[in-house]
Amino acid sequence: MKAEDTVTIDLTGKTSIGDYMVVTSGRSSRHVSAVADRVLKDLDEAGVPGVRVEGVPQCDWVLIDAGDVIVHVFRPEVRAFYNLEKMWASGRSADQRLS
Repeated sequence: MKAEDTVTIDLTGKTSIGDYMVVTSGRSSRHVSAVADRVLKDLDEAGVPGVRVEGVPQCDWVLIDAGDVIVHVFRPEVRAFYNLEKMWASGRSADQRLS
């Protein structure tokens, strides 16, 4: 779906809410919605149970809680405002940029 600037943050030892957080961006609300829909479809096809979703009506920021992995899909300006990468990434290289 051509999500942009995807970052994976290892949450091991930082919180009990999950093991990994994936943060990515869509260019518009429509793009955010398409990326989130694709992630949800892929999780369903992989048989991941109990996936919870927040933010779909507005699609400025969609949160997908898949248990051990939490996915945030943002519009760029909303992502910059919340800056989750800075909040959760440690000083060491815990971020892993994906192509």
